[in-house]
Amino acid sequence: MANPHIGSDFDTFLQEEGIREEVTAAAIKRVIAWQLENLMKSRRITKTEMASRMHTSRAVVNRLLDEDDTSVTLATLSRASIAIGVPLKIEFSVAEAAI
Repeated sequence: MANPHIGSDFDTFLQEEGIREEVTAAAIKRVIAWQLENLMKSRRITKTEMASRMHTSRAVVNRLLDEDDTSVTLATLSRASIAIGVPLKIEFSVAEAAI
């Protein structure tokens, strides 16, 4: 029997498996956590200092840096961007979606 996925793209495979949204959210969160962690290191900002700057708890910062926790809110991302002094940019990439 032929493999039904040969010739299909990865997005199609994820959609067929019913996991596209979950995988996409996980990938986005990993990038956000990685970027934030690198920015904090380059500015020598500890988790405790970050929590103080964000007016929140260290547990919230830990969740923000946890690449597996996809439940981060826009408000938390906004506070984090202000705390590290880097503008937050979120956009839909319509040109890439049409391809």
